[in-house]
Amino acid sequence: MSVAKISLQALKAARQHQDFLTKPQGALGHLEDIACWFAARQGKAIPDAIVPHICVFAADHGVVDEGVSAFPSVVTGEMVKNFVAGGAAINVLAAQCGASLSIVDVGVASDMSAIEGIVHANIRHGSRNIVHEAAMSDDEYRQAIRVGEQQAEDAIANGANLLIAGDMGIGNTTPSAALICELALLPPELVVGRGTGVADDAYQLKLAAVRQALVRAKNTPFPEVLRELGGLEIAAMAGYYAAAARLGVPVLLDGFISTAAALAAVAWDARIAGWMLASHVSEELGHQKALEALGLDAYLNFRLRLGEGSGAALLVPLLQSAIALHRNMATFASAGVSDKDG
Repeated sequence: MSVAKISLQALKAARQHQDFLTKPQGALGHLEDIACWFAARQGKAIPDAIVPHICVFAADHGVVDEGVSAFPSVVTGEMVKNFVAGGAAINVLAAQCGASLSIVDVGVASDMSAIEGIVHANIRHGSRNIVHEAAMSDDEYRQAIRVGEQQAEDAIANGANLLIAGDMGIGNTTPSAALICELALLPPELVVGRGTGVADDAYQLKLAAVRQALVRAKNTPFPEVLRELGGLEIAAMAGYYAAAARLGVPVLLDGFISTAAALAAVAWDARIAGWMLASHVSEELGHQKALEALGLDAYLNFRLRLGEGSGAALLVPLLQSAIALHRNMATFASAGVSDKDG
């Protein structure tokens, strides 16, 4: 797999530029680090302003039949319609941070064929039940990855230089938990959470479903774990991340599902992690540990558990501010201000 190189020369030049801005060195804390991180990935000491694109991938999951969700699968399709109508949280936040937004049906169980304003890429009407069989056939898996790759390629061709993948899929915290358990080598008790807010009995069913899926799929090679334990939208998200890294464009991770997809992509090629930033830590039990497995620190903790790309969208204005400061602040010399050495 091809992954773009990160420029250490640009990183060094960006650090030097920060040192000459009219402030004490390090006074802007993480904002300085963010600007330099983007400089290294854009290959220039002063990075371009952020042009974000958010792609929400929607699909259903056969494991819902195990009673693991507080909501029925029909809600996935209903929420896709809400996205189109502009009524969801991600619509509000995308507009707020100036991000373009696309919605992709990669595996919704309901018939979305008459819905305008979405990308129609439905591979099958929901993944299979991971308790009993692989989530996807090999062909379905590769198609889903390609859907994500295509969305990343199109967004970048249209000028985006920061990509966010959102998710919509009732029941998708269950396959995500199974993926995180397998790829981060964690027991279900440390990873399986309550998703949309399931009660105790449904939580026990969810925990049992993850355990059974892990037993069924044990000894699966890491690069194939996503096909066995994931879902169509999760595979598309992983493809989206992989294509972004190949094309040299950073991605901003959202919550639990996006981090599971990120782990799956990094299982294909560890270098993909170098193109990822973590936006926030969600309330889902295993999210922090999944981020640790990726070697990432999140910037926000607002106790979110929504998905859709919402937590990532919240961070975008801070990223934009970091780069604006780096680009537009005066240096000591240009402002005629004495530095600490006089």
